[in-house]
Order: sequence, then structure tokens, then C-alpha cells
Amino acid sequence: MEMIRKLPLEQGNEVAAVRRLLRSLLSLEEVDAVFAPLRTAPGRTIFPGLVSDAERIDAVDPVSASFPLNAAQLLGKLTRKPTGAFLVAYLRPCEIRAAIERAKLHQGSLDEVILIGMDCCGALSNRDVRTFSYLVSEDPDAMVREAVRTGEFRFPEGLSLTAACRSCTAFTPDAADISVCLFGSKEDGVPVRAGTEKGRKFLERLRLEVMADDALGEREAVVSRLRERRAAFREAMFETTRAAVDSPGKLATYFADCVLCTNCRVACPICYCRECVFLTDVFDHEPLQYRTWSRKHGAVRLPRDVMFFHLTRLVHMSTGCVGCGQCSNACPNDIGVMELFTTIASGTQQAFGYVPGRRLDEPPPMTVFEADELAEVVG
Repeated sequence: MEMIRKLPLEQGNEVAAVRRLLRSLLSLEEVDAVFAPLRTAPGRTIFPGLVSDAERIDAVDPVSASFPLNAAQLLGKLTRKPTGAFLVAYLRPCEIRAAIERAKLHQGSLDEVILIGMDCCGALSNRDVRTFSYLVSEDPDAMVREAVRTGEFRFPEGLSLTAACRSCTAFTPDAADISVCLFGSKEDGVPVRAGTEKGRKFLERLRLEVMADDALGEREAVVSRLRERRAAFREAMFETTRAAVDSPGKLATYFADCVLCTNCRVACPICYCRECVFLTDVFDHEPLQYRTWSRKHGAVRLPRDVMFFHLTRLVHMSTGCVGCGQCSNACPNDIGVMELFTTIASGTQQAFGYVPGRRLDEPPPMTVFEADELAEVVG
């Protein structure tokens, strides 16, 4: 039987209710910090932060359109060694999935982490967040009230969710220890559900009011409507992207504006290598090599290894891609990195029957050997 509890609301304020949940967890003896998005001075910037003082929980912004980076990377740094105390991590669903994938690859541990997830309304790009923050002067808490009931933010004309968010069908925190079921919430309270035995133990200690199993009916209707719309956008995006890269020449055109800054690699929570091969001497070509290429072809495009870089990343991490979109968010030239990577990832993940971040005990495809698989390829 599911454990569902009611997180009480005051004046219909879901943001304050989530802060109260985090404060209650922080008050437990074995919990010493909360890792969550913080609104920093002068109040327009939101970044992941670590909170140890319960009074500072009011700076946590649990529902916003700002998503500057995938916090799973930072969570890995915070948990690479045991500390003897639990850390409450409040994350978006794609961050939770990335954190689980990283834990499988020994990039951090979830043993001392309580994963708190929320129904995600999506996010703006970093550029659009800055525009949005200056266009809107009203109380940010008030702005999210409609969003959490309908599952959608309403932005001024000219602003919209990132393509990653519009194409995301995994916007509920199914892998979290505790899920804050914001969508379709009622005036009297927000359903909070335990998803794991760890989550059940901690949620039980908060002594919240029990909710009936049918308390999530309105939420399920919102989720179904959103998922149907996003799935349609996702398929259209896949079709457009496949057509744009269906030949070597088209793929080269797709990445024509790439300056090989490798921002996408740095922003990707699944690209975890401390020393990427593209930052080693392997690709630090000798001056004479460039001259040789130029003489051979008459003219060569520089930087030289753009296609090799992106194809290598696709091979290395497409089975683990969680579709967070931070690769495109970090690109200085607005290349559709996310569109291509999620398109390819959908195929590789389907081929292996693998969903990244679904379960901690499910090994990544490239870490196991199967004697009998992909017969249609290997014969």
C-alpha cells in the first residue's frame, strides 16, 4: 500500500508548504543539510545551495523557471565520501535520474541522501530567465500557484519553456525517495508520496496527515494531459532532427557553428570523466599536421575535430542521457545539441531496453556483457 501524506497549505501557498517540509526534515537528528535551489541576493538569481540553518530555508525556491545547471554534478561532489549524516536533496526529476546514473558510475553515492522530487513545470533557458526576471516584478511565490495546479508556467509573449522541457515526458519524480505531488493540488494540502523504503521511514517520522489512495486523481489527469502534449512535441522534434542530420553533409552543417568550446560536455551530468580525451595530447595536434591537412584538402575548417567530438560524446553517453537540455543551455551559438542527443538517445536506450535513472540496481548497458543480444545487428 502506498504511503501518501498531506502537506498542509497556508493560504494556498505551495512554495511555503515545500519549505516547511524541508525544514521538518532538516530538524531530524540524522539530517545535517538540505541541498536545494536557493534564491540569492538581490533575489533574481537561483542556484543550487547547501542549507544547514533552518532559518535559511526561506531562501529555497522549490518551484521556479530557473534551471542554470544540472545539480546532479554538484550532488556527486557532496557525496563522494561518507559524512555520517543524511543530506536532503531537493531536485528536478531529470536531476534525480542523472544522480542515480552517476551513482551507478561511482560518481557520488546516494547512501546518505534523501532524494526529494517535485512535479516539474519545466524551465526557461538561462538567457530567457534573465529576461523574465526583469519583465516580471510580482511575488514569485504567487506566480507558481497556477503553474503547480495546471502543470504549466505562463510567460510573457516571446518567452517559452526550453525545447528539452517541452519534449520531456518524464516530468514526475518517479525515482525519488519522497515525491511532492504538486500538480492538481487542492487548497487544503499537497500530496506527498514515499517512493522507497528510505522515503517511507523518513516521511512517517514527520507525522503528517494520512491521505487516501485516490488523492492523486486530479494530479493524474494533469499529468496525462501534459504527457500527451509533450509526447507529440517530442515525436515532431525527433522527426525534424532526423531529417536535419540524415547524411554526413547535413550533420556537418548542423554543427557548422560549433567552436569546440566543449561547454556541452562540461554541462552534461553524464559526461563525468575528470580528464576528457579531447583535453589531452591526443588532440593537441602538431603544427605540421595542420599544414599537412591543409595541403591535402586545399583548405580545412578549424577547429578540426568538431564532428569527432560530438560523435564521441554520442557513443559514450547516449544510453545515459536524461534529456535535461543543459548541453543546449550551455552552447554559446544556440546549436540544437539537446535535440540531436535526445533523438539518438531514444534509439540507443530503446535498443537496450534501458531507461536511465529508472532504478539504482539497473546497470548501464555499457557496463555489462550479454552473450545473446542485438541479434539483428551481430547475426
